[in-house]
This record gives sequence, structure tokens and C-alpha cells, in this order.
Amino acid sequence: MSSFRYDTSGCWLKGNTHVHSTASDGGRSFNELAQMYAAQGYDFLFRTDHWVASDVAADREKAPLVWLDGIELDGLDGSGAYYHVVCLGTFKGLNRSMGLLAALEAARAQNAVTILAHPFWTGNSLNDALRWSFDGVEIYNHVCHWLNGKGDGLVHWNGMLTETPQTLGFAADDAHIRAEHPGWNGGWIVVNARARTPAAIIASIRAGNYYSSCGPLIMDLSFDGETVYVRSSPVQFIRLVGPTWEGSRIGYFDGKLISEAAFQVPKTWRYVYLELEDSQRRRAWTNTLFVDTPQNA
Repeated sequence: MSSFRYDTSGCWLKGNTHVHSTASDGGRSFNELAQMYAAQGYDFLFRTDHWVASDVAADREKAPLVWLDGIELDGLDGSGAYYHVVCLGTFKGLNRSMGLLAALEAARAQNAVTILAHPFWTGNSLNDALRWSFDGVEIYNHVCHWLNGKGDGLVHWNGMLTETPQTLGFAADDAHIRAEHPGWNGGWIVVNARARTPAAIIASIRAGNYYSSCGPLIMDLSFDGETVYVRSSPVQFIRLVGPTWEGSRIGYFDGKLISEAAFQVPKTWRYVYLELEDSQRRRAWTNTLFVDTPQNA
């Protein structure tokens, strides 16, 4: 039995789940990052430095946005595949000497949200993406897109959805903000949360009650049992995306823009999500629209 994933009765909060600071190989301090992102309308950021488990609770200064803990792991697994994995959460005892798999297991034991980072850029196959049961995958990585055009993870995501329809999708900056990695504010998520607090934000992420974007805004999502409705900023196309070739779309090639759409959802599709594309070819994506619920729920 499935239920509609989205509850948009809370507040929309913009944030980034993949950011680096001077604690690892980033070019900006936490304070500088907070000021920069807050000025662009961000409500929260995760600290995801390489092999540095952050400790937001130790901050002495009040920031203009909400900071949340995280870490980025990297390394080889037993097959020789190379991974970067963003883990959202507060962790103890993680260090590079323990290796990728032991660190990943330890992070999961501490309730991590695990995200396969930039799989196209790293060179991960679909089998690599499926091997370690990640909670989510980066469907867009801004720095990797800038580096060599390999920031897209949609093929990996759809392959993962075929096996595990609840797999989460994330758009992220992977910001380093150095001369050789200048990009930021190019990919983000927008959660719908009960409050602008760390607990409410991470709860919405775990529930998948957010969308990813490189530009378009989603204002409302609803479902009446047969039809899904979406209201957004003006875009050129809105697509209902299903498995393989399945899908439908609304939009125009003559410059006309739309800001709402309604789609009947086939009950036979294993998964379904929405993709929005504006006139500048910037896109936004929902998570899969439905989640499995226990029969006795």
C-alpha cells in the first residue's frame, strides 16, 4: 500500500547538503559560507568536509542560517570501485584510517542519511550505485558539472529507483569556492518543514519531503487519489516521469510558460516523480511521489 509522500503545509526552507570549508579542502570558513549562502536566501547548510565529522553544537557564534552536521567519506570497496559518500548526521569515531566500508558502517550505526555523491564524475557503474544500499544519490552536482560536464546522476537514480523506489534524489553544490572550484549556489534542495530547526529539517529530508532544484520553485504539491497537482514558478515544461520510457508532459516550444499542471498517475508504475524545466533549461525534481506504508498503518 502506498501513500502520497508530500505534505506542504509547513514552511519551505532552502539548503545545501554538500559544502566544503577550510576544515578540509574548501576556500571559505564556516562564517564566510554562512554569510554568503544566507545572502542568497538559504536557510540551512550541512558541513560535509572530507573525513572531518563536524560538531555544530560547539559553535560559539550565532550564524545567519541553520548549520547541520555531516561528513564526506571516500575510498575503495572490496570490488575496487571508488566512491564518495556524503553522510548527513552527527558522528563520532570516523577517520580515514578505518577505510570507506568500516566508516560507512559506523556512520549508519549512528543514524546517517547516506548519499552517493556525483556518481557520473566518480565513474560509478549502476552496479556500484546499487551495491551498498545508499539512502539517496546526487542527481545534480554543480561543481562536477562545471569541472567536466559530469554532474548528472539521473541515470543512476532511475536505476536505483527500479530496485528501491524510495531512493532519495539530491541536487547539491559540492562547493569548494577556490580558484579552481569557484561554483556555488547552482544546485540545492528545498524542504517543507514544521520549523526552521535542525530536527525539523533532517526529519523532512529523511521523509523525502523536499524537492531538488537548479532554478525552478515548487509552491505546492497535492494528490486527490487519482491526480497529482503541482504549482510552481513559471516554467516551460512539467513532466511526470515513470520507469523506462513511461511518462507524460505539459509544455510549449513557442515561449509560453506555465505555472501549474495536473497529471493522472498510472497505478502500474513502480515509481513516479516530477521534473520541471524553465526557459533557461534549469530543472527541478521532486522525489518519488509515493511511499510504501504498512498494511496496518
